[in-house]
Amino acid sequence: MLHVVLRREKLVINHKRTERIYREEELSLRTKRRKKRPAVRIQMPPATAPNQVWAMDFIFDRLANGRRIKIFSLIDEFSKECLALEADTSISGVRVVQILESVAISRGYPVSIRSDNGPEFTGKALYDWVNDRVNHIFIDPGKPTQNPFVESFHDKIRDEFLNEHWFSTLKEVREHIADWKSGYNNFRPHSSLNGLTPHAFAQSILKEQIQMDQKLVTQKALTA
Repeated sequence: MLHVVLRREKLVINHKRTERIYREEELSLRTKRRKKRPAVRIQMPPATAPNQVWAMDFIFDRLANGRRIKIFSLIDEFSKECLALEADTSISGVRVVQILESVAISRGYPVSIRSDNGPEFTGKALYDWVNDRVNHIFIDPGKPTQNPFVESFHDKIRDEFLNEHWFSTLKEVREHIADWKSGYNNFRPHSSLNGLTPHAFAQSILKEQIQMDQKLVTQKALTA
């Protein structure tokens, strides 16, 4: 990832230069992850446009005093944008709905939303919010691999954020996680997006859609 960023900023051209920077600055190399037991992944039709499928889940950690913190994450499966990243000691179904509604107001409602069967996602608050306007996709109990995009996202949060910091207060978590979210969306290149950031990729798709709409309007005007 560092090489992609340096090349994007026109600071290096090839991998050898990047490797020399690593050695000179004594930067840490990617740590070797513990091997996981192989799991059967369910093939799901991929999202083909922004707002087609949102995926949500929780990830947990602890403060320096041992108090548990709960982080709600929401991503767009197509653009890989992190739409919400909220930390608290407790997050109810009502709070989840408030977050979803806030995101929907700014970018519209999704066609579908994917989650596990946790109580925050199966309660009345979310049921009433979904109603007939959003398709709620529940993964099978005990099958997190059926929500692969958010699982991959949580791996990044764990490796690049939670494992790198030791927080004393919830306020510190919220401040730092907001910065991490901004960096993830606007600076961090994504391999599955051809090296673009999630925000840049989403903007490119929006630009293409506007151009297509304008082309259709022009064609209709010419045939009228």
